[in-house]
Amino acid sequence: MPKFIRPKEALDYHEKGRPGKIEVISSKPTNTQRDLALAYSPGVAEPCKRIAEKKEDVYKYTAKGNLVGVISNGTAVLGLGDIGPEASKPVMEGKGVLFKIFADIDVFDLELNTKNIEEFITVVKSLEPTFGGINLEDIAAPDCFEIETRLKEELNIPIMHDDQHGTAIISGAALLNALELVEKDITEIKLVVNGAGASAVSCTRFYMSLGVKRENVVMCDKEGVIRSDRDNLDSIKAEFSTDRDIHTLSDAMSGADVFLGLSAGNVVSQDQIKLMAPNPIVFALANPDPEIAYDLAIAAREDVIMATGRSDHPNQVNNVLGFPYIFRGALDVRSTAINEDMKLAAAKAIAKLAKEPVPDIVTKAYGEANLGFGRMYLIPKPLDPRLITTIAPAVAKAAIDSGVARKSITDWDAYELELQERIGIDQRLMSVVIARAKKDPKRVVFAEADNRKILKAAQIIRDEKIAQPILLGNKEKILALIQENSLDLEHVTIIDPLEETEKLDQFTKVLYDKRKRKGMTLTDASRLVTQRNYFGAMMVEVGLADAFISGLTRDYPKTILPSLHTIGVKPEAKRVAGMYIMNTDKGPYFFADTTVNLNPSVEELVDIIGLTAEAVKFFNVQPRVAMLSYSNFGSAQGDIPVKMAKATALAKERYPDLIIEGEMQANVAINDEIQKEIYPFSQLINQRANTLIFPDLASGNIAYKLLSELGNAEAIGPILLGMNKPVHILQLGSSIREIVNMVAIAVVDAQTAQS
Repeated sequence: MPKFIRPKEALDYHEKGRPGKIEVISSKPTNTQRDLALAYSPGVAEPCKRIAEKKEDVYKYTAKGNLVGVISNGTAVLGLGDIGPEASKPVMEGKGVLFKIFADIDVFDLELNTKNIEEFITVVKSLEPTFGGINLEDIAAPDCFEIETRLKEELNIPIMHDDQHGTAIISGAALLNALELVEKDITEIKLVVNGAGASAVSCTRFYMSLGVKRENVVMCDKEGVIRSDRDNLDSIKAEFSTDRDIHTLSDAMSGADVFLGLSAGNVVSQDQIKLMAPNPIVFALANPDPEIAYDLAIAAREDVIMATGRSDHPNQVNNVLGFPYIFRGALDVRSTAINEDMKLAAAKAIAKLAKEPVPDIVTKAYGEANLGFGRMYLIPKPLDPRLITTIAPAVAKAAIDSGVARKSITDWDAYELELQERIGIDQRLMSVVIARAKKDPKRVVFAEADNRKILKAAQIIRDEKIAQPILLGNKEKILALIQENSLDLEHVTIIDPLEETEKLDQFTKVLYDKRKRKGMTLTDASRLVTQRNYFGAMMVEVGLADAFISGLTRDYPKTILPSLHTIGVKPEAKRVAGMYIMNTDKGPYFFADTTVNLNPSVEELVDIIGLTAEAVKFFNVQPRVAMLSYSNFGSAQGDIPVKMAKATALAKERYPDLIIEGEMQANVAINDEIQKEIYPFSQLINQRANTLIFPDLASGNIAYKLLSELGNAEAIGPILLGMNKPVHILQLGSSIREIVNMVAIAVVDAQTAQS
């Protein structure tokens, strides 16, 4: 697999044509003589015999099922033309990088030194035993049509000429969404296609599969409109010829609803754009210069919806949105083809994803805070991590339903987890929590509903049936934000505390009764319950909601205090504590206390251990506790080692069934080899610590933040432990994904509390 290349760097490699060596490492261990014996003689003989007996077992014992051949003869390299097989190799290598980075598919690139169709087909056919799929690339028309057609007929693995179908699928998704925005029926639109090469022909055919009528299509080439009375028309151009009284591009553009350009730069004028019907859709996809510059098209028509192939303008039609995930889905069900049903499923999945709230990771990557479905955002961005879990399952399902899959998938949730892990998204623990939340969604009240992130998270949890959101704040402001961000939160409850007279009276009495012997007057209570953090917590306290979420825009101490005043601590708990889950490539770790107790005493540390252990069990993980210090079992003196050693001894007495060890340094706690060599008495040998208790808030807070930034770990939390009812305080500035995770935790917390 390629090393040291992140998705953004891979995309740059693809778009800018950067040459460079990609370091490749073996995916199997080869450190010992036994490893080598298994890899080659004599161990390799056994799978050879199995495959000889049953050819299908090649997928079981070899890398074939995850191996795609990227094959070209270099006759139609984008923007460069017929440059030959050697000169095309950097492009093919770049394609391989994208396959690996975005979908974890292994690639061999093969550049064939032939322009002869029969020779090309013969070579590729002979390679069928090696590959799980074939991606044809940069082959000139019309040869590419016959090559792909013949190979699809004669081979039993998925084959796709990406120059044809990749562009068709991505632009097809953009077309569906653009037509939805302008409220036009695809069966009635007039389409002008400028260009008659592989991409143009394939796009036109695919648009017809989506619903465009053949009689509403006009195709142009260098000579003008392709008419049926033209001499020497080949079969492809004849397929799209017309006998209407239309001769020039300007004639064709008059009254057209959609322009699709896959030809050459700067061949369309502003005047021609002005000839089009109201709300024209212009896909100028020539690279590097579109048929008409983006700025010129926008200046010509205020109502135009524009897409190009460039990354510096909205709505970039980039094939990387499709091919990695289409092949991923096809390979995962061992499909014998990539058929029309699978391509349509991919386009519709891409179109649907564009309508969902955009994750923060995407908005940050592109520096665009307000990305959302609309004229400037027809299709997802290439760095959206949801693409793999959206497109690959859609393609796999279509393959199964259309009868070309040789392997079925029954557990789609498990498949989604597998896809996430392939590209380095470890969401297993949270996926389990989210699945539990969906079984019985609870009412979750948000104190900061006048925030874009909260509203986007609210739509996700509503759409995915994780929870029933209740939004607190000024209704007019919230509704304006919903409209501004193109969100769909119809029928979601919005409450303005200042307008809820009856509730305010009720909440005032309850709060006053709770705090009257702690210095709070009735006037104080009446004033405080109008504040959203008090109002939301009180809704949970009196049973009008099941869980409370706040803290996105306010400091932690200021946010937690209202909940302590209204809901309070569990009767059996002496205090509250804060815990973070750190999702790492070695699995989840639980850090406490990271947010509440500044410098806990020995007794307080023992209480924190108990709260944290129960929380870890809540996530179906067996806690293995390490008490952290700068000392290992008395190796250094000081207040912290003494405190942590005493807390360890007392905790072992109080929780005899819990694995607790310490005091110890952090690296020792998670390094089995050090413990075996130096501290063989440790209870954590062969069962690495997963629950780390810090001596004070400063060390815990510093540790989780450093691990988040330098260790590429995802922090989930802070999770508030010990509250009498589900209250969870967000980290200041949490991402949408973090908010959704916290809501899922709150819902399961509420389920547990009510059971």
